[in-house]
Amino acid sequence: MVKEMGANRVYRAPSTLLSCTFFIILFTLLSQVTPHDQLSKTFIFRIDSESKPSVYPTHYHWYTSEFVHPTRILHLYDTVFHGFSALLTHQQLSSLAQHPSVLAVFEDRRRHLHTTRSPQFVGLRNQRGLWSETDYGSDVIIGVFDTGIWPERRSFSDSNLGPIPERWKGGCEAGVRFSPNNCNRKLIGARFFSKGHEASGTSLNDTVEFLSPRDADGHGTHTASTAAGRYVFDANMAGYASGVAKGVAPKARLAMYKVCWKNSGCFDSDILAAFDAAINDGVDVISMSIGGGDGISSPYYLDPIAIGSYGAVSRGVFVSSSGGNDGPSGMSVTNLAPWLITVGAGTIDRDFPAEVILGNGRRLSGVSLYSGVPLKGRMFPLIYPGKSGVLTDSLCMENSLDPDLVKGKIVVCDRGSNPRVAKGLEVKKAGGVGMILTNGISNGEGVVGDAHLLPTCALGANLGDEIKEYISSSENPRATIDFKGTVVGIKPAPVVASFSARGPNALSLEILKPDLTAPGVNILAAWTDAVGPSGLESDTRRSEFNILSGTSMACPHVSGAAALLKSAHPDWSPAAIRSAMMTTATVLDNTNGHMVDQATGNGSTPYDFGAGHLNLAHAIDPGLLYDLTNDDYVMFLCAIGYEARMIQVITRSPHNCPRRRPLPENLNYPSFVAVLPASSSRGLSLLSKTFFRTVTNVGEPYSVYWVRVEMQAEGVTVTVRPSRLVFSEAVKKRSFVVTVTGVAGNMVLGEAGAVFGSLSWTDGKHVVRSPIVVTQAQPL
Repeated sequence: MVKEMGANRVYRAPSTLLSCTFFIILFTLLSQVTPHDQLSKTFIFRIDSESKPSVYPTHYHWYTSEFVHPTRILHLYDTVFHGFSALLTHQQLSSLAQHPSVLAVFEDRRRHLHTTRSPQFVGLRNQRGLWSETDYGSDVIIGVFDTGIWPERRSFSDSNLGPIPERWKGGCEAGVRFSPNNCNRKLIGARFFSKGHEASGTSLNDTVEFLSPRDADGHGTHTASTAAGRYVFDANMAGYASGVAKGVAPKARLAMYKVCWKNSGCFDSDILAAFDAAINDGVDVISMSIGGGDGISSPYYLDPIAIGSYGAVSRGVFVSSSGGNDGPSGMSVTNLAPWLITVGAGTIDRDFPAEVILGNGRRLSGVSLYSGVPLKGRMFPLIYPGKSGVLTDSLCMENSLDPDLVKGKIVVCDRGSNPRVAKGLEVKKAGGVGMILTNGISNGEGVVGDAHLLPTCALGANLGDEIKEYISSSENPRATIDFKGTVVGIKPAPVVASFSARGPNALSLEILKPDLTAPGVNILAAWTDAVGPSGLESDTRRSEFNILSGTSMACPHVSGAAALLKSAHPDWSPAAIRSAMMTTATVLDNTNGHMVDQATGNGSTPYDFGAGHLNLAHAIDPGLLYDLTNDDYVMFLCAIGYEARMIQVITRSPHNCPRRRPLPENLNYPSFVAVLPASSSRGLSLLSKTFFRTVTNVGEPYSVYWVRVEMQAEGVTVTVRPSRLVFSEAVKKRSFVVTVTGVAGNMVLGEAGAVFGSLSWTDGKHVVRSPIVVTQAQPL
């Protein structure tokens, strides 16, 4: 799929190309390494398990007899995926790929992390609602795929927790500075997966990393406690965000699957092994703040995260994933499979303001989490290294700053390329006394706080331009920074975070992604004791908690929410839980206005927030659900042109698609994306798209729901038949048809290449809301 930015249209390859795509990608993979290249690489093999000869007692015996020497195998997969990963040369790969039982081969790929008040902000309240009705999720097990955990933190105490659920089959693996005694009735399991990482040639640095479930990075400890941390009093990060910290599901049990390694990312072969282990162990929810982050979305049958998560969802395990931090660019969202829930990030009503005060008296508002000695109003000379025109200077890259120019001054650094806290370290090393971090146009006005090593304030793009203009026009530019601490009650909130990845869906336009947003900006949660809050090795500070931003922080909010809903409704499927969250999400902020986009200050759209911002006040009782089965997902794969062999790679079982090809828009999803054909006619031709949906009543048995459609776009109409749904004890499911009609000559699709609306069913008590997106596309 190629996006033509000027016309805001998405062009889709003809479906006939898909029949040979599988083999083209395989041959491309084989051709990427020259015949002379004898370097070993890790490859993941998807095997047709049904073709195992009966002479072999196990798949392992088969693999090691016909495929590869035992010493070359890294992982065996037999739960969400049948096959193995192995370290092979190009010649070995070429030979094995011809085996008739090989369904797919893909090279191991490195993934990246998408890196207290928030539970109340999403509608949770003590002693009532979802918390009280589920005992805070005490019977649900959340598996976290991340960098490990620091088990001694108070957030993982098992005080007053009941016994571990009897269905739990997992273990607590021993390793460096980690023993089975580190697990308890809260942290009931911990495993680590390093074979793929080690086979990549990236050695583990035992001075900064632990070959065990122990967390050397901090990210995993943070996400785990966000999802299910216990109540912790007197929580704060260097005085910021003081109060009581707790996760979304404070009594849910945790199992950590360490698949990501400090400064090294996370490898697909290890992630697949974690999926296998987590399902066999007995988790109910998987939280995965991991994604591609390279701008490439692989087809579902070549994406181990999509394959592994399908295996989990098909067994009733809810999988929550982060959408990525490559916003506000369009079509940047990752983790696109329709069986996953994909989470974007929004703000909460708490902030950490700071002000830059210029020598001319101007006060520029930004944010900061600096906690050291303040500047106390003292003015310092102000310098922008980027005036030299050298990009590395403007970005304050490593060794780019001249101490003779920087010493004793506040330095303006542009955001991008290297970590924000690393820029501050470079300024400090060069003798600077402070830093002002300015956004470029790509980041817009969205700023987040960081625990910098020197006085720092982050500013949006417009104020960044103003401060640079001040420097260039003033003979003696000077400034200071004033830190305001913690402020709650910020309005408006939520706001879509500027970094939150955006739609449309690069693989399947008909499936809206992200699905929803959740708190992901300046989130306080537990932290490792292996590194300071900045994450820099030179940071000697230690903190029980840290404040981070990213869709990595939003994802575990939804994971915890899923745990609570699973506890309240054990019979609900993963799709039903997702539906409850999506159809009760809010599109309004705390001023009762429509959510805005932090990057621009303008209104946001479903390409930014999906169905809306997580709101658990109503999710426990959503009224109606859009449910899905494994067969529904198979029909979706048929609809997008996948052949039986490709589908088997994902589902493990062979499936024959119906002769009459289904339509992808008829997947029973809680959102509607009408992809109308792009018309070359200059006349006023009518274009239409029809959707079939079925809802299940989980509210009062005898209920009547009426439809309400909001669509104010010129040239677009939406009709729903029937307009009333009547339920009874005997009739719990009802179907309806939605028809979206556009007048080709009259539709104005706007900057996003789409127009937006909503469809709601209401019985006077419940409002079951779904977003509507109308766009156009044409084949090549």
